[in-house]
Amino acid sequence: MSSGVYNHPNSPIDGDEHPESNGDAQINEERTIRILYATETGTAQDTADKIARACRRIHFQCQVTNMNAYPPSELISEHLVIFVVATTGSGIEPRSMTPTWNMLLRYDLPEDLFEDIDFCVFGLGDTAYERFCWPAKKLSRRMLSLGANEICSRGEGDEQHHFGVDGALDPWIDLLLDTLLDLYPLSPSTHTREADQLYLPRVSICDDPSGKKYDSIKSLESNPGYHNATVKCNQRITADDWFQDVRHLEFSFERDIQYKPGDVAVIHPQASSADVDAFLLSVGWSNIADEALLIQHTMLDQTFPRSVPNRTTLRILFTNYLDFNAVPRRSFFQLLRHFATGELEKEKLDDFVSTEGADDLYDYCYRVKRTIYEVLSEFRSVVIPRDYIFDLFPPMRPRQFSIASSIQQHPREIHLCAAIVRYRTKLKIPRKGVCSTFLAALRPGDTLCIGIEKGFISLPQDVSTPMICVGPGTGVAPMRAVIEERIHTGSTETVLYFGCRSATKDQHYLKEWKAYAESGQLTYRVACSRDGPEGVKRTYVQDLIFEDGKRIWELVGEKRGWIVISGSSNKMPAAVRAALKEIIKTHGGKTEEATVEILAGMEREGRLIEECWS
Repeated sequence: MSSGVYNHPNSPIDGDEHPESNGDAQINEERTIRILYATETGTAQDTADKIARACRRIHFQCQVTNMNAYPPSELISEHLVIFVVATTGSGIEPRSMTPTWNMLLRYDLPEDLFEDIDFCVFGLGDTAYERFCWPAKKLSRRMLSLGANEICSRGEGDEQHHFGVDGALDPWIDLLLDTLLDLYPLSPSTHTREADQLYLPRVSICDDPSGKKYDSIKSLESNPGYHNATVKCNQRITADDWFQDVRHLEFSFERDIQYKPGDVAVIHPQASSADVDAFLLSVGWSNIADEALLIQHTMLDQTFPRSVPNRTTLRILFTNYLDFNAVPRRSFFQLLRHFATGELEKEKLDDFVSTEGADDLYDYCYRVKRTIYEVLSEFRSVVIPRDYIFDLFPPMRPRQFSIASSIQQHPREIHLCAAIVRYRTKLKIPRKGVCSTFLAALRPGDTLCIGIEKGFISLPQDVSTPMICVGPGTGVAPMRAVIEERIHTGSTETVLYFGCRSATKDQHYLKEWKAYAESGQLTYRVACSRDGPEGVKRTYVQDLIFEDGKRIWELVGEKRGWIVISGSSNKMPAAVRAALKEIIKTHGGKTEEATVEILAGMEREGRLIEECWS
């Protein structure tokens, strides 16, 4: 886009029509595919778009749809479906998949319900966790049990791979295309398109002839579940001299809102004006940043954010809708190579996307977490056609935060407990989280639009049922909502296991827990892992749980209590589960087999819940 160059010489070949106006006679009912994706962070959506582009090469027209916007009852009318399913927490399906999954689990569905459907599944997960690609595996099995025909083996993308999910996705796409061509062969006169050909952009961007200046963004208030909020409080709750900045934020609303413990607040961040200015200057776009543009979604087999206004400017787009601070995926480099004008940079980009250059790309980008901004700052010969900005730059993703308050105790309010992300990369470059930095900068009186989404936590209907809450760090956020709700209903059978590093530095909400404990409304146990003497084993929440084994068994095994685990989905959830297993065997006198079944039964009954994030 620098120097006003908007058309690229490596344009797509003639005949690569837009899907909505494709003149290919072979594009008919048979050569259509429904791609359903379920995502939390956006990776599954990117994957679905990539699969759709690949299918375009063999003259298939795809309809890419978020599962939360797809009526589950329509699935029976499809003939060819590709599911792209992410994994959240410790093996849970994304929230957007839940309605479809609940429909598929109905016991009254006939075994031949989907006998006319061909399908395949690509799952996204992380082998660092026990239940790798669990939702994808369950979905595949359930579709088979309902008579559907799985046309190719399930793909499983692993975040631990050098290329992330692309490491498994690229060969799986090759397998998928071969399978589709076997099942739906092309006529002899129709040819497939080359994999490395520059594909058409998903939007068309032109100058707004009205010349009107835009200085605002499209309001989110009209979206279902979104409400205008005013910042009431933004307070640091870790010690001033502590390395981590954790904030307690309170938002007030003029109208009544509804949410339950475990629900999440959706925040749409904005990049700081200083960062946007620096980026636009770096790529040579600062002189055209405020020119009025018209945007039209043209490639309908590619997703496009509904929140993006059709009249806008580059400055507004990179402040609110496009993320130049993201670490790019391999597909970014595959597209960027088409826009490099310098021979040395072309060669470097070609090497990065080759099989032989895998290690070079990993060392250059992923090991040190280089951002798109930093990559473009180094590849100075790149000229980006403006029509491709929505293909090259990922969308600015909204972030989800567990609500840390009960609507019963705080009417028309939402509270959050959020860690402000700041760190240094392996190249010693300072980094800051886009959304947490946005939250940290909020001041009382500022306004924003906040969405509310249903979470995974539920509460027992009987307030006398014991509830054990395990929430170290900012994992205490939904636990605070649960505790406040339980206390409001008169319950005194709630136990909180909280974990932090220091009793005096990062013991979040200590005054509240002490007050509840002194009034007999809460049992509070805290593990301060760094407060012990040097050389002594550190104490974590799982250690306290094991130490309280006899009491835990009374609450869970005899009184049928509930357990909720919240926090980072690293080693903590697995360690807590391991402690529970030992307690059941030791204090419950159960065998290994019986212990496993007890925990599985608690999960099925909704008495063992994990609300964890990576």
